Amino acid sequence: METLELINVSIVLCSIKKIELEVREYIISESDKLFCQYGLKSVTMDDIARHLGMSKKTIYTHFSDKNEIVNIVIDMKLNCQKCLNKENVQSAENAVHEVFFAVTNMKEVLSNMNPTLFYDLQKYHPKAWIYFKDFREKHLYSTIHDNLLRGIREGYFREHIKPDILTQMRLEQIDLIFSGNSAYTSGKYGIVQVMSELTEHFLYGICTLKGHKLINKYKEIIEEE
Repeated sequence: METLELINVSIVLCSIKKIELEVREYIISESDKLFCQYGLKSVTMDDIARHLGMSKKTIYTHFSDKNEIVNIVIDMKLNCQKCLNKENVQSAENAVHEVFFAVTNMKEVLSNMNPTLFYDLQKYHPKAWIYFKDFREKHLYSTIHDNLLRGIREGYFREHIKPDILTQMRLEQIDLIFSGNSAYTSGKYGIVQVMSELTEHFLYGICTLKGHKLINKYKEIIEEE
């Protein structure tokens, strides 16, 4: 009888933990939507509670404050991006195709993201910003650098380009777009349009004639879609 009671208690505890985990994941997911839509600074815990239809007290049983939610959301996004980048590399026919994959993926991400998000991140959430800097300096750097080396090997990128210099330049282009107050994105053009234009310019600068043909090929495919 005691064994049966222990089993029942264990089942109840597991159910409670599952419910708590589902609530926690729900809060993270919906907070992420709010941050992407409105930016990090303007969204308060009251906004999150109102959006979720639950009390702030309930949210505080799962998270210490908004900063913790931001940290988890950013860490989750960066890990997801790492997986997508890995899939892009494996699926791409060649180095040029890989860049087009990355841009297509970035368009999907940026189309649903408030342009002030990264500016808010740097200014108001230092721990989450460290996550992003680590992602940028390690994962993103190696992804871009490896792509340049791949393109050289395949004959689509010019043989004598300097991958380390161009990788840093590409990272700085990305930083400029995500700064939140860039002259490139101040009203006239959206982030997605600026990213596409700079990427195309970057590719034409590093590609061989054989690579230029691929750029035109993939551009046509995208335009037809």
